[in-house]
Amino acid sequence: MIYASGQEFRSAAQKRVLMFGMSGLGKTYLANMLRDAGQAGAGAWFHYSVDYRIGTRYMNEFIADNFKREAMKVPLLRELLMTDSVYIASNITFNNLAPLSTYLGKPGDPGRGGIAFEEYQRRQAQHAQAEISAMLDVPRFVERAGNIYGYHNFICDTSGSICEVVDAENPDDPVMKALADSQLLVWIKGSDAHKAELARRFDRSPKPMYYRPEFLIALWAEYLAQQGQSATEVDPDAFLRFGYARLLEHRQPRYAAMARWGITVTAEDVTQVKTPADFDDMIAAALDHTKIAP
Repeated sequence: MIYASGQEFRSAAQKRVLMFGMSGLGKTYLANMLRDAGQAGAGAWFHYSVDYRIGTRYMNEFIADNFKREAMKVPLLRELLMTDSVYIASNITFNNLAPLSTYLGKPGDPGRGGIAFEEYQRRQAQHAQAEISAMLDVPRFVERAGNIYGYHNFICDTSGSICEVVDAENPDDPVMKALADSQLLVWIKGSDAHKAELARRFDRSPKPMYYRPEFLIALWAEYLAQQGQSATEVDPDAFLRFGYARLLEHRQPRYAAMARWGITVTAEDVTQVKTPADFDDMIAAALDHTKIAP
């Protein structure tokens, strides 16, 4: 780890932290709080959002082209597009990633907003490669944040699917090595109660998710067999709800493996953090309670 103790973290001229865990446990809350606490300079934090980087750098063209395909179905918009009279682009922000989610999509009945399973797999593969690329950019953005913008501290707000695209059990995994060499990796661990609440939220508003390919294929086959449906009959939201609880369980040991490269805090700890000083206290306490190999 890049910090050997809580005191070393507190006194560091540059604090560099990467938060990971399930979406909804506080990664973006912490990043927004730190970013908004001050302007560039001593004590200020640069916020690097992996999802934002994915959507604006690595999948931006895929997203825009999807919009254009839909627009080409409308005669007026088709004419305007063919004459370069209109410009179509996504407007992704740190707190609104809807264009990325919409592109990732949901498999199932096209009449209910679904896409063909093969297309869904293709987009999943695009997302996996984009996520890996966005994470490998982290060390370079640490330098950019300081050299160009004057930020001394750096927080990386990762996607909930980070554990699906790395092999934390492999000490030579290139993404894990790149991240651990430049960041303090921090797992926000949720309790069973948190997992139940995340499932309730998801049930109210299912959203596209990323799955490891082999997990997705098995899940899809199980759902089709259970429902006795063809791929084009599937209710896309029903499939996402079906898979979410399994995804929570599937990801837990993968997050735990990542946590061995860093430290762990709890979602309850995160709720107590209101200021940058509180954040420093939380991280320092977790470092002091972690047995760090010499």
